[in-house]
Amino acid sequence: MEILAWAKSDVGRARDHNEDSFLFAPEIHLFGVCDGMGGHAAGEVASALAVAKVQGAVERKREIIAAYARGEGERGTVLKLLEEAVKGACHAIHAEAQADLAKRGMGTTCSMMLLIAGARGDRGFIAHVGDSRIYLLRRGQIHQLTEDHSLVNELVRRGKLKREEIDSSPYANYKSALTRAVGVYETVEVDTIDFDVLGGDQFVLCSDGLGLHVGEPEIKDILATAPDGKGPELLVELANSRGGKDNVTTLHVRIGGEEALEVDARFRELNLRLERLRGMPIFQYLSYKELVKVLNIASVREAKPDEAILSEGSDGEELYIVLEGKVALHKDGAFLTHLTGGDHFGEMALVDRAPRSATVTAVDATRLLTIPRKEFYELVQAETPLSVKLLWSFVQVLAGRLRKTTADLSGARLQAEAVDLSGEISLEDDK
Repeated sequence: MEILAWAKSDVGRARDHNEDSFLFAPEIHLFGVCDGMGGHAAGEVASALAVAKVQGAVERKREIIAAYARGEGERGTVLKLLEEAVKGACHAIHAEAQADLAKRGMGTTCSMMLLIAGARGDRGFIAHVGDSRIYLLRRGQIHQLTEDHSLVNELVRRGKLKREEIDSSPYANYKSALTRAVGVYETVEVDTIDFDVLGGDQFVLCSDGLGLHVGEPEIKDILATAPDGKGPELLVELANSRGGKDNVTTLHVRIGGEEALEVDARFRELNLRLERLRGMPIFQYLSYKELVKVLNIASVREAKPDEAILSEGSDGEELYIVLEGKVALHKDGAFLTHLTGGDHFGEMALVDRAPRSATVTAVDATRLLTIPRKEFYELVQAETPLSVKLLWSFVQVLAGRLRKTTADLSGARLQAEAVDLSGEISLEDDK
């Protein structure tokens, strides 16, 4: 994997010292941003300590990375490595704060990204706490891969505040108030995510000093036209020109090294899977990051023409989404319907173990995305915001089906109650 990376950190226009630190270790493909807090000097101590501890922890476990690169390790093991590295930094920062009264309460955000060129494809791994951010820029689109652990974002997520109303709300002065940070307490909950990496992908890692002044469309546009190495500098300059209310740190990472045709094929496949997921009503409210998490537990199954995919009466264990091709549904031997790309079946398997209500057979060569119940349950148990969105979607889907069933039954009842007057109408009445 060919990686180009550049970084820029600046004190801004309102602060007298820089509490940001960044991790720039291209030799092990590890990058990160930490935004410290805790009073004069203490914030920069916390962020610098987080960078050092995470880098040291990853370097000591490089065999885990090497095993994954060889195709021998699991994605979860790499994510666990990053998560434990951040938790180790949290413990170290908290211990130092307890030992020095002047540093009590110090902490830092921590957004780390590890890239691995693996035998099963290039992959990225993120461990994140706080409101620093990691963006993915891919094919003219920008996606935030991290979730802000901030007061205002929590209010937005709970529906108490609209994002466009933040600046005019009583919470405008609390944009930097965090709900989670590294080192304030002895331990911390760490968000993790892993994702496919394609040639041409770009990443921006930044402290909230950039997000205060520069929006996602502007980040995308600047990096699309900036000469090599100038992206971070231009973004920092723009943030400062608009007030520079906080320290601002930006890392720009760009991936190369793959042939265009190979990249196009992988992009089309990933995009197809994401679009098929997004098209399902139960996944309609998920963010890009949440869709990626669902995609990570899914697998692709290929079926030949006339191959039985599932049988009526069999145990239900998976949801199926048709990526490409056509399948036929039969019940009690009678044909019901055809399903094609974007259609799905077996979604109730995610809810209960009821037997399959129909037989499904491939008509053409067909590719299906499958989501198993066990892994789905584990995901929703670990991801509370995601599970709430899925529950709301399930309720809407079931409510819609209930309304349709009620309407169908009402129509059938009215039809059954209709009086047949044809026998009472004589030919004389027509004259």
